[in-house]
Amino acid sequence: MVTAGLARKAGYALLALTIDYNQRHRCELDAARDIAGRLGVVRHVILPLDLRQFGGSALTDDIAVPKGGVEDGIPVTYVPARNLVFLALTTAFAEAEGAGDIFIGVNALDYSGYPDCRPEFIASFAETARLATKAGIGGDSFTIHAPLQHMSKADIAREADRLGLDPSWSWSCYDPTPEGIACGLCDSCRLRRKGFAEAGLIDRTPYAV
Repeated sequence: MVTAGLARKAGYALLALTIDYNQRHRCELDAARDIAGRLGVVRHVILPLDLRQFGGSALTDDIAVPKGGVEDGIPVTYVPARNLVFLALTTAFAEAEGAGDIFIGVNALDYSGYPDCRPEFIASFAETARLATKAGIGGDSFTIHAPLQHMSKADIAREADRLGLDPSWSWSCYDPTPEGIACGLCDSCRLRRKGFAEAGLIDRTPYAV
């Protein structure tokens, strides 16, 4: 949401891609639709891609989502190569639309240790996109923008406030209750709440705990 808000403020027309990968936290799909409407997205594609067929993650397999606090190392909520897959699909979408600027909301400062959020991965992908596309070999490069990459969660919360974006539109929780309430205990909930607390801002998201 904040990444899209920053792109809009910079003057870009927005095309949005949401991946329905049969993730546990499917509330984010409704949030994505809502945010796309509020931000005036020109075209919003929700693409089905069932990563439960692969499994290997607490978000796509019958593995419990950890609730004991943010741990060191790569957690079981890591989805194998997710951002690599997402960026590849986004590049295909961008090339089909004639767009050269790709925005992704990865964060490498205040996060859960996922390897596909690291700056060196994001930096390398622009060259991959150039080599793998008709647009790229024709001389039209892709620019990968990751404006949140070096921000803390508190910084991101402040940016949402500065842009006039209501945090309650967005979704972070990995393991919502059957009623669609954020659990309050998973890594993503803990990092989100920590960020708003450190920013001195109110997060209007209701939490089960």
